[in-house]
Amino acid sequence: MFRPKLIDTLKNYSREQFNKDVIAGLIVGIVALPLAIAFAIASGVSPEKGIFTAIIAGLIISVLGGSRVQIGGPTGAFIVVVYGIVQQFGVSGLVIATFIAGILLIIMGLTKLGNAIKFIPYPLIIGFTTGIAVIIFSSEVKDFLGLKMGNVPADFINKWLAYGQHLSSINGYAIGIGLFTLLLVFLWPRITRKVPGSIIAIIITTLAVHFFHLPVETIGSRFGAIPSSLPMPVIPAVSLATLQQLIRPAFTIALLGSIESLLSAVVADGMIGGNHRSNTALIAQGFANICSSIFGGIPATGAIARTATNIKNGGRTPVAGIIHAVTLLIILLFVGKWAALIPMATLAGILIVVAWNMSELENFISVFKGSKSDAAVLITTFTLTVLVDLTVAIEIGMILAAFLFMRKMMQVSSVQQTVLSTDRGEDVLTTALIPKGVDVFEITGPLFFGAAYKFKDAMNVIENPARVLIIRMRNVPVIDATGIRVLREVHTAVKRNGTKLILAEVNSIQVMEELKKARLIFQIGKGNIRDTLENALKRANDILRG
Repeated sequence: MFRPKLIDTLKNYSREQFNKDVIAGLIVGIVALPLAIAFAIASGVSPEKGIFTAIIAGLIISVLGGSRVQIGGPTGAFIVVVYGIVQQFGVSGLVIATFIAGILLIIMGLTKLGNAIKFIPYPLIIGFTTGIAVIIFSSEVKDFLGLKMGNVPADFINKWLAYGQHLSSINGYAIGIGLFTLLLVFLWPRITRKVPGSIIAIIITTLAVHFFHLPVETIGSRFGAIPSSLPMPVIPAVSLATLQQLIRPAFTIALLGSIESLLSAVVADGMIGGNHRSNTALIAQGFANICSSIFGGIPATGAIARTATNIKNGGRTPVAGIIHAVTLLIILLFVGKWAALIPMATLAGILIVVAWNMSELENFISVFKGSKSDAAVLITTFTLTVLVDLTVAIEIGMILAAFLFMRKMMQVSSVQQTVLSTDRGEDVLTTALIPKGVDVFEITGPLFFGAAYKFKDAMNVIENPARVLIIRMRNVPVIDATGIRVLREVHTAVKRNGTKLILAEVNSIQVMEELKKARLIFQIGKGNIRDTLENALKRANDILRG
């Protein structure tokens, strides 16, 4: 059910909590300003589009979202995707892709896919997150070094080749500003956490560049003046041809946004002891992206760092997120024009810190040192993200993870002959209690297409078929169409040889339902489906005597 958290939190809302939410919202709004500008520029669009997104999407995510404390807006995770779309389809293509992604997110929420997204493999998430961090870092080298060159190539290798060709144009002032920004952002929390180091770095470096007339590139020198108002909303025109071109990148935006949003919500739940509503969150993300695109913005989702900042400063309801959006709007209206003076090297330093925080180096190393299958998914996803494309990385990573999971399931599946239970409750290999003329096989593990061949091979090696074949299925949790087909083939084969088939201990409801749907129970005979091995052996004795 779609039910925004704002409705619940306002029931017993107090003045004391309102004061805390206002303070948290003001701080997060100030923190979000340089990030929104930096993310927009790194994504290949003008800086005001990041501010528009943080205002519009941030407001909607707080009003309609499924988390009490989540802060929404543009994030570093989208930089790679957005930059690629802008390079290929232009800003108008990005607007349409964001609009379509919003619709997809609403559909995902309405069809309750919020819970399914939680099952995306962790190595895959770490792989593409670290890959994105590497790309963000490499994208900021131009501004950090102050290189005089045209547009940075989108391809990772070509990007570094281009840097190498323009190393002679390094600007020492830009490097000094970038290094100062890095040090200040990293060290400032030792002084205070109330005011973010990124804001202090922007103020100091902007004043230094302005008053000392330092020869470095600024937002204004590259993009011109920043508007002091929101643009008029325009609904993008989506034709069938455009839809066919942009549906794939739009799906990537939707998938990445949903993952980032739900990860943010889970982190927030752990910090406040809350419980977010996944599907409500996805629907809110959908509306946020639709409205962001209408105002010319970029994709938005839940921002983990800003959400954590909100919580640490006392925010406990969506009111803090609303205040954050209002704060950004006021800054845009009255202070936005001064943002044009910010040095590009300062923003590059801030984004390099963002890339470092995104890299999750410890988690990357931990997964890499784990199982070989997890390491394979991690490295594959990371490499494809950096060298090819994020969409391809997610697709191949998911396929590889699925195949490796099936391989594990195949390894745990087994077929064993003559397994009986003793009075001590232990499983032993013995034929002492089995009547002559009866074979007993036990299947362990899921009987799906990846493991069914083991069972079929075990049946094929029987040289002298007994009069009765008992298949024990107490440890078969699931069965698929291939498993059903193999059981039917075995039944047909043993029936041809005059052997009766008995299924014992089909304990799984799913397995029993599948057997009924396939009418396999009717073919085998209801009398030959037994709830215990003891009853199966009694049935076998009756058949032998009959």
